[in-house]
Amino acid sequence: MTKVTQRNVLGEVLEPCSFEPLTGYYRDGCCSSGTDDSGAHVVCAIMNDEFLRFSKNKGNDLTTPQPGFSFPGLRAGDRWCVCALRWIEAVSAGVIAKIDLNATHESILKYVSLETLVLYSISCESNKKSDGE
Repeated sequence: MTKVTQRNVLGEVLEPCSFEPLTGYYRDGCCSSGTDDSGAHVVCAIMNDEFLRFSKNKGNDLTTPQPGFSFPGLRAGDRWCVCALRWIEAVSAGVIAKIDLNATHESILKYVSLETLVLYSISCESNKKSDGE
């Protein structure tokens, strides 16, 4: 059986999001997508305290370790594959977790434009810094 190459929002091969902590719906380090992932854990987001609080207030506590699920609990600075709709909900509420476009699965484009994703990407942040120097 041949493995299908997953693509990122830029149309390139999907890059890993994080191995430490190990993320992804399939716990393979990537924000891979498949029909069994009903939550669409496809956005590679860089956690910050505000996003972690927002998620907890919405009923998804990402900070408390869950050893039974090999989940260490997240801290600011950790990279994690988050649900597409939760990330969009957070952005709509003004809570921004920057994302890595290279590690964000193309399926997010069903919900939000590439232009919007670029606005909240770490790539965009790096470009702004280099433009200002």
